[in-house]
Amino acid sequence: MISFLLSVIALILGYVFYGKFVEKIFGADANKPTPAVSMADGVDYVPIDTKKAFLIQFLNIAGLGPIFGAVAGAYWGPSAFLWIVLGSIFAGATHDYFAGMLSVRHNGETFAEIVGHYLGTSAKNAMRIFSVVLLILVGVVFVNGPAGLLENLTGIPRLAWVGFIIVYYLLATVLPIDKIIGRIYPIFGATLLIMGIGIILGIFLKGYTIPEIQFNNLHPTGKAIFPYLFITIACGAISGFHATQSPIMARCISNEDQGRKIFYGAMITEGIIALIWAAAAMTFFGSTATLAEAGAAAVVVNTISVSLLGTFGGALAIIGVVACPITSGDTAFRSARLAIADAIKFKQIKLRNRFIIAVPLFAIGVELCFIDFAIIWRYFAWANQTLAMVMLWAAGSYLVQNKKFHYICSIPAAFMTAVTVTYILIAPEGLKLSPSIGYPVGILTAVVALIFFLFKASKRSKSGYDEAVQTV
Repeated sequence: MISFLLSVIALILGYVFYGKFVEKIFGADANKPTPAVSMADGVDYVPIDTKKAFLIQFLNIAGLGPIFGAVAGAYWGPSAFLWIVLGSIFAGATHDYFAGMLSVRHNGETFAEIVGHYLGTSAKNAMRIFSVVLLILVGVVFVNGPAGLLENLTGIPRLAWVGFIIVYYLLATVLPIDKIIGRIYPIFGATLLIMGIGIILGIFLKGYTIPEIQFNNLHPTGKAIFPYLFITIACGAISGFHATQSPIMARCISNEDQGRKIFYGAMITEGIIALIWAAAAMTFFGSTATLAEAGAAAVVVNTISVSLLGTFGGALAIIGVVACPITSGDTAFRSARLAIADAIKFKQIKLRNRFIIAVPLFAIGVELCFIDFAIIWRYFAWANQTLAMVMLWAAGSYLVQNKKFHYICSIPAAFMTAVTVTYILIAPEGLKLSPSIGYPVGILTAVVALIFFLFKASKRSKSGYDEAVQTV
């Protein structure tokens, strides 16, 4: 119990102190005009007040990620608390802040374009393809999943729900940000917060004892903590998907001082939600072995919610496992539209232009709904963290170019390099190499990447780079 409470306090203090430190190093300037003000178009560039923008950003980056990922991460036991806390403060929230604020500084540009400014044209082109493919896959999965659940709940055929969700996605993708997303996201974002608060209160009031942090591996199958835990708990600690979502709100903040509250703060809040669900999963079932026997994450969530909160909890669980994925899918397609528009320099003020990009996207999405791509989807977790690694290296490059303290990004970038390289070398869905090969190669790759980065940083420092060249 003490470990859990200290973890929550650490996240809050991380926002207050380290978040302020990150903001200061970045150099947020309340006097700089933001794209929402200087480029307002009533479609994607629309000023939104801080509280609403925070809730939209929170739901954009969260969905079911901090719930399902945390439940799966609970298999390793309370050691998951450490990754959630340290990952959120020093990696995830920092990553999200730079993803959002660099977008603000570059006229609301999307992830790949930001990467291009700081890591070069080749990286930009690779990330254009990589990110759009990832976003389409996210959108499609969040059509099929909710459609299947709704079929079970209502008896209405899955294809009918697929059609309904696709129509909703299309509208959310092409209509102005404040017409659908700006209205329903704050409601569902608040619901996700209420659900988390209700669960932890239920744990406390019903006398459950949350286990204390211990450093031994409690995974039922003995799966190693490194790199698997760091891939499994993504949205609750660090997630590259957030880098594709943050530019949506980067086009809606009216003052750079909002950045820490919206980008850094939303990730810290997501970390707290992940802590709650990790604690609930490892506490409610008594042991990690029993948790593993309880079934899929959706079953675990439903069981915990109904048991702790009764009928109300069951209703919240249904909202969570149905509505939250949908509210990740719609912004995934919207982000894909923005990414393509940025890549081909295609203005999106006219509704016709938005449909020109959106219709082919959804045509591909509909086709994928009828293809079993479960094997491909297993690579999503790795691809997600690879995206985060790239964003952190880009942010580190920005700091170097502007002669600022780059270690707040380059150290987490090196760590995520070790995680992603090691994972793809030894994982069953990767190269399946022996850990005796995968671990040294993964760690060596990260060390070499950091040394190369520091070498480049030294050369940049000597060249006298001027911040005004890169900032807008």
